[in-house]
Amino acid sequence: MPEHLIPTHALVGAWVAVGLTLFIFSFLYKDNPLFRTGEHLYVGISVGYSVVVVWYTVFIRLIWDEIAKGNYEPLMPVTIGLLIWTRFVPKIAWLSRLAFAFVVGFGSGVAIPRTVSSTILKQIEDTVNPLITMSHGGFSFSLDLASPQSGVNTVILLVGVISVLFYFFFSVEHSGAGYVTARTGVYFLMIGFGAAFGYTVMSRMSLLIGRFGDLITFSTADYGYATPILLLLTIACLAIWEKTRPRGAGSE
Repeated sequence: MPEHLIPTHALVGAWVAVGLTLFIFSFLYKDNPLFRTGEHLYVGISVGYSVVVVWYTVFIRLIWDEIAKGNYEPLMPVTIGLLIWTRFVPKIAWLSRLAFAFVVGFGSGVAIPRTVSSTILKQIEDTVNPLITMSHGGFSFSLDLASPQSGVNTVILLVGVISVLFYFFFSVEHSGAGYVTARTGVYFLMIGFGAAFGYTVMSRMSLLIGRFGDLITFSTADYGYATPILLLLTIACLAIWEKTRPRGAGSE
């Protein structure tokens, strides 16, 4: 086999990937059967894959294999799961409360310490960084914006936290110096929201660039010109659908 020859499974995968990508992009024209086909395939395959993975990892490997080895610890989560299903049997539905109480209690016990540590304590830790550090040469105040632990960044963080908290403190009228502090908090909030939105846009753009990269890669002769051929077929299908679909009173 020549080195440049693409394996059959990779070639089929490329054609399927290009086809589904173009199906999804066809929504840019309007809602159509090609888009709905790609959408349903995506959802159905995702759910089917998740079910298979859960069945294999939980029921086969975790439960069946462990019990076969003489480890009966997995029987505890199995029992809890069966108790939850008793919710559908009215006479013994009260047993499901035991399972739900255990799940909620255990989940809260695991989630609350992690939430407190990752949000509240971490925020306090970043807020109480020293403004001035002591070294052998005396005191120093770092102006390095690239370092989160620098003194100037600590000052900015401290001003931001205080002003944002003051903005949500409604027991004092926001006038004079209070108005300036609250307004400063608004600016910090807008910067935070803008950064979060920009990060979301960048992540979506990276996904779009990845799709375009695959379309360009699969448009070569090594992959049988999958992109141009399927693009023409997609356009032809949309044209045929547009010409043959019924024109009702609610049609665009």
